[in-house]
Amino acid sequence: MISRIEKDHRRFREIVRGRIRENLRRYVSRGDMISRKGKETVSIPMPQIDIPRFVHGDNKGQGVGQGEGEPGDPISEGEGEPGAGKAGEGEGDKAVEVEVTLDELAAIMGEELGLPRIEPRGSQNLETVKDRYVGLRTTGPESLRHFKATFKRALRRQIAMGTYDPKRPIIVPVREDRRYRSWKSEPKPQSNAVIIYMMDVSGSMGDEQKEIVRIESFWIDTWLRSQYKGLESRYIIHDATAREVEREVFFSTRESGGTMISSAYRKCAELVEREFDPSNWNIYAFHFSDGDNWSVDDTAACIRLLRDTLIPASNQFGYGQVESPYGSGQFIKDLRAAFGEEELLVTSEIKTKDDIMDSIREFLKGGR
Repeated sequence: MISRIEKDHRRFREIVRGRIRENLRRYVSRGDMISRKGKETVSIPMPQIDIPRFVHGDNKGQGVGQGEGEPGDPISEGEGEPGAGKAGEGEGDKAVEVEVTLDELAAIMGEELGLPRIEPRGSQNLETVKDRYVGLRTTGPESLRHFKATFKRALRRQIAMGTYDPKRPIIVPVREDRRYRSWKSEPKPQSNAVIIYMMDVSGSMGDEQKEIVRIESFWIDTWLRSQYKGLESRYIIHDATAREVEREVFFSTRESGGTMISSAYRKCAELVEREFDPSNWNIYAFHFSDGDNWSVDDTAACIRLLRDTLIPASNQFGYGQVESPYGSGQFIKDLRAAFGEEELLVTSEIKTKDDIMDSIREFLKGGR
């Protein structure tokens, strides 16, 4: 019975994965599907799922291809016009809420977008500790008692003392016979990563643009967390000045000042220098803006910061330009002109939520 239940559950999960893949673009663009802070699963509403099965019985001539009519007759879709008739009493289609882990979502997204696994380039200088059983000892908690070793010790003692009777093989361990597993704590290097998100919060970035940034950053987070055991996220907002903020502030703040992108890039460079040594950390930086900048001189300063500091320190630097009716959209053109075929700088244009999937593919397809 247990085997059959496990088989049905496995089939159910396969059907769910297939449904998610079919509708992945729609699910990705849904802001309400984003998991809450601290949650490792998300709920996905989908039509009622029934596992296919054969049902044996007499259909009394009412099966597929049977009944009235001649070969070649068209099959109607039902009587009456759409929307005509009285209100019905029957039940409508029901949706089922399916819990899916973030790791499953990351795997499905990786398969659908063809994303390669990421090869970490460094390890954090802080090491994780792993306990490993290495032997036996005479003291320890009862939960770690090694029963086989204890009874072997008791058997040897009884044989040596002449109290063991093969015809009545009763073995009674005493306190001195007990053996317990011993362990050793070993440091284990762990590849860690940090994502630094930067966003323009000036007056030209409206709620719709920030919602796109929120959704895309969630899915970038989800993929990178599936690649690294330890992942930190930092958030920088900017208008004419930049400051580091908490996640909630990052997605809810709206300012009304001008835009100096270089202020965010300087803050990012300071953060990397202060806390994240590139030789020990895998650094990912993503900047989202509508492409409006204060001046040509400030854009030149951004290019210098990218070329001299941020790109050399990063696994990848991503710039996502969100279309806004108030933004000029010039910044992405300047970056492309300055960096040409630079692999570590990836640019993406995001006009609507429908472009989020394509933007994620552009950012992550390099496997860096």
